[in-house]
Amino acid sequence: MRCLLIEDDAQTARFIHDGLLRAGHEVTLCGDGASGLQQAGNHAWDVLVLDRMLPGGIDGLTLLATLRARNDSTPVLVLSALASLDERVRGLREGCDDYLTKPFALEELLARVDALGRRASLTGDPKVFNVADLMVDTRTRRAYRAGRPIVLQPREYQLLEYLVRHQGEVVTRKMLLTAVWGYHFDPETNVIDVQMSRLRNKVDRDFPCTLIQTVRGVGYMVQSTNSEATHD
Repeated sequence: MRCLLIEDDAQTARFIHDGLLRAGHEVTLCGDGASGLQQAGNHAWDVLVLDRMLPGGIDGLTLLATLRARNDSTPVLVLSALASLDERVRGLREGCDDYLTKPFALEELLARVDALGRRASLTGDPKVFNVADLMVDTRTRRAYRAGRPIVLQPREYQLLEYLVRHQGEVVTRKMLLTAVWGYHFDPETNVIDVQMSRLRNKVDRDFPCTLIQTVRGVGYMVQSTNSEATHD
């Protein structure tokens, strides 16, 4: 499996990293919350191993909440020295799939990672989304229109994936700011307008069927046929 390990303690990180490698997994290591969130959003992962207490202004639970707001269902194993029942319940309610307290045995961590991988393979969570002749593959983080690859920047891809995961639904500005940018408020910025313009130029240009549509005064929608929405 492709594992993202987010752990700031160098000794613990190396211990887990080497153990996962020996077990046959691919491992990418991040040492703080900001870089971990970036890696989590820029690539497809089978499992995340996430330390709860992280430097960089983004702790483990904040990182986790941001991923879940983006509809990222990647299985997450949280590691923490906070071992009380209340803390474990909090972690699970925030969206983690498993919670392992420190110190722990490597064998148990590996078993839990394997269990999360098996569980994810049985859930049937779609990996490929299709809207008319648009295809978005979340495993490779690539998109195609009529079989032609669309070259997207990481943020453009995140925006497109969120839209296609909600195809046929109206997505508001607030939803996009929370899910794609991690903002929990409207900072009076035109960042969505700029990114949406760029995305539309790549997805809809030169095609007779417009897929990314504006719902005036509300937000945006991806769908294969025009209705009340308009392309601005």
